[in-house]
Amino acid sequence: MSARQNAEKPEPIFRIGALPVYGDLILSPMDGFSDLPFRSIARELGSAMSYTEFVSALDVLNGHPHLEARLAYLESERPIVFQLFDNQPERLLKAALKLRRYNPDLIDINMGCSDKSVAGRGAGVGLMRTPLKIARIFRRLSRELDIPITGKIRLGWDDDCRNYLLVARIIEENGGQLVAVHGRTKAQSYGGQADWDAIAEVKAALSIPVIGNGDVRTVADIDAIKSYTNCDAVMIGRAAIGNPWIFSRLDRQQVPDEQVRAMMLRHLARMLDFYGPEQGLLRFRKHASRYISPYRLGREQRQKLLTSTQADEFLALLDEIVLAGQPT
Repeated sequence: MSARQNAEKPEPIFRIGALPVYGDLILSPMDGFSDLPFRSIARELGSAMSYTEFVSALDVLNGHPHLEARLAYLESERPIVFQLFDNQPERLLKAALKLRRYNPDLIDINMGCSDKSVAGRGAGVGLMRTPLKIARIFRRLSRELDIPITGKIRLGWDDDCRNYLLVARIIEENGGQLVAVHGRTKAQSYGGQADWDAIAEVKAALSIPVIGNGDVRTVADIDAIKSYTNCDAVMIGRAAIGNPWIFSRLDRQQVPDEQVRAMMLRHLARMLDFYGPEQGLLRFRKHASRYISPYRLGREQRQKLLTSTQADEFLALLDEIVLAGQPT
């Protein structure tokens, strides 16, 4: 490589082990949302890496009809992260080893899901109640896999068990290469206020990269959480639904109507291509609801658009209703 080419090559923002990451904004893994169509849009707009929707270790080992779709990705999405959940170290190891044939860049262990169907059986954030089990998981996976192992955590089960610092240290001490911290407990779910002080505490205590997550809704929030916590990157979830432009550091009110329409068309086309005409439109509705949320639409208008069963009908209504509507 010439001196000029070397000078033009950007420096990574941070590294996960030896893996360079060239941005500081990342789409959060969200069940039912962070599929290939939405992730690919987020990546094009600036998300620095792609986390798949989480998959159960049991589904990986036993097979599941939707597993291939959840793990599908584009080469342009790299670094690609497969996120696993379970409550048994041996199953997680077997599942992670089996997933290597899909050639992900990283394996992430979900310790943040607060849904009772996951956390209630000791997986997701429920795993944070068994720190020794977390140590075994990261020790085994980091020794037996040739790619980095990372973890996404919450602050703990509730205010009486905020053991985030202990768990974060256990992850690093047992070979984990990155920790993403959602600044809420399981008891909070998605309510209340995210604790950025806790994220800052984790960042100060670890030498591996730390991603901050929670209450990042605007571009100003991105700068605020980075400044407050010194985190290496910011993970954005719900605020990106209906505003993927946040990865280009644009708030929704800065996006012209024409761009909104063009994005909805692009997103719908990818959903139809990925899921087929019936499921693609059905699954797109939850995105469409958020895309159109700034517009003053009556209940009947909104219902008519969001219950369309044909793509052509949906597109005609989009032009008729949304582009004639006025942002609030």
